[in-house]
Amino acid sequence: MSAPTLPIPSADSAVAESRGDAIVFEDVAIAFDENRVLDGISFRLARGECKALFGVAGSGKSTILKLALGLMKPDSGRISVLGQDITDMTEAQLFEVRRHVGMVFQESALFDSLNVKENVAFRLMEEHDVAPEEIDGRVKEALQFVELEHTLNMFPSELSGGMRRRVAIARGIITQPDVLLYDSPTGGLDPVTSTRIIELIIKQRDEYKTSSLMVTHRLQDAFIMATHHFDKQTNQMQSLPRGQQGEVPMSFLLLHDGKVLFDGDAVELKKSQDPYIREYIS
Repeated sequence: MSAPTLPIPSADSAVAESRGDAIVFEDVAIAFDENRVLDGISFRLARGECKALFGVAGSGKSTILKLALGLMKPDSGRISVLGQDITDMTEAQLFEVRRHVGMVFQESALFDSLNVKENVAFRLMEEHDVAPEEIDGRVKEALQFVELEHTLNMFPSELSGGMRRRVAIARGIITQPDVLLYDSPTGGLDPVTSTRIIELIIKQRDEYKTSSLMVTHRLQDAFIMATHHFDKQTNQMQSLPRGQQGEVPMSFLLLHDGKVLFDGDAVELKKSQDPYIREYIS
């Protein structure tokens, strides 16, 4: 169950080697027509940290991911990714930053006309100068990581919903990104399949130590991540001893009325006396 091990060549080594936080939002605001979705939010995703992003529908969770990718520009404020201020970057400059960011889209967003191998290899073929034989090896390693090596020549229509999400994770990790963005990876899945996807995300988190920002509608998913770690010997996630935190920092970010209402760990969240937070987590 090994993960891809060879580094991907980069045209911009400064991005790959930059220090500091993985993502920084500073007083970021954005509105659509009269709807002010984000109203001056600030937060940091540290290197090697996993942060779960919560909020009711329309609170701006997916908008934050799009802003972090440079797919949208804020009306005001600054955004940095891997030490680079992307707020006013050109598309060509953003392309170099995005080479270091992996994305697991909501509903997987696989190409129906491509088989699993081609879907997983897509970014390597489109964005990186990698030899075909190396691509084949990386695809097999990534699919082995999500335990779907047998699906190499299958098409998305032949896969279950959970399998498509696992393929999406394989596609997201194949370039060994410095940052991973997850957009509701368990949305629409049954509880058993959702837990399996979270187990894979925990596996990726603990083995790669990749900085990750995960949008989710399921509070229980983030609590599982905060209270479990991946055990290589059993190849399963295991509960952490009560009161013990995992090796990879895990935090929660809660949006409300366009602002950050909470940014802290699971213990602090449970202890919060804020009425809205108490109702949200009940």
